[in-house]
Amino acid sequence: MKFNYSVLGLLLACSAISVNAETVHLSSLDWAPYSGKSLENQGASVVVAKAAFKAMGHELVVDFFPWSRAVKLASEPGSKYAGYFPEYLYESSEFTFSAPMGQGPLGLVENKASPINWAEVGDLAKYKLGVVQDYVNTEELDALIANETIKPQTVTSDEINVQKVAGGRIDAAVIDSNVLSYMLANNTKLSSVKDKVQMNTKLLMNKDLYIAFRNDADGKKWQAIYNEGLGKIDINSLMSAHLK
Repeated sequence: MKFNYSVLGLLLACSAISVNAETVHLSSLDWAPYSGKSLENQGASVVVAKAAFKAMGHELVVDFFPWSRAVKLASEPGSKYAGYFPEYLYESSEFTFSAPMGQGPLGLVENKASPINWAEVGDLAKYKLGVVQDYVNTEELDALIANETIKPQTVTSDEINVQKVAGGRIDAAVIDSNVLSYMLANNTKLSSVKDKVQMNTKLLMNKDLYIAFRNDADGKKWQAIYNEGLGKIDINSLMSAHLK
C-alpha cells in the first residue's frame, strides 16, 4: 500500500493548529462603524482584528462596554481581557500597542449655520469645544487641554456632543468623520439635527488605530501574535469594505 505523505503532512499541520489554537478576549465599545455589538460582523476594526488572529490560528472574542470600563477591564492584572481597542497611540506604562490596524479621520463637527475657522490647533482656544471623556485626541490638542490653554466641555459620548453642537451650546466637538457619518445616517436620536451639523473642512489628522494590549507577559504574547497576523491580511481592503 502506497502511503500519501503529503496528505499526512497536511493532517499533522491541521492537527497542530487545532491543538495550539487559543481564544483571546479583548474589550471594546460601541463606536460605529469601527466597533459595536449590533453592527454587521461587529464593525470594521473588529473584522480586521478577528482576521489577523484567525490568520495565526486563534479566535478573538470581543465584549463591549462603556469606554472607560473597557479600558479599566483591560488594565486589571489577571483580567481575561488581554487588551482593548480601537485606540489611538499614546504614551502609557499600562499598555503596549499593536502595529496600526487602519486609520480614522479625526476632525471637528460644527454647526452649519456657524462654521469655525482655524489654522493651528491653538486657535481652537477661542471656541467652546467638546470632547469625550477618556478619549485620546491628538497629542498637540491633548497637551493644550492638559495645560488648560484649551478648556473643553467633557461629555460621555459623541452623540451628546453632536446634539450640543446642533443646539448651539458648543461651537464644535472632536469626532471621527466616519463615526459622524454613521451616526447621522443611523442614529434616530439625531434625526432632527442631522441637517444642522457638518464636519469642519479641516481635519485634525488621520489617526492610526491600534489594539492596546496590557503591558505584561500575556499582553505582549498576544501583541506579537497579532502583529504577525496583521502582516498576513489586507487591512485596507477589509476596512474599506466594512466602512461602506
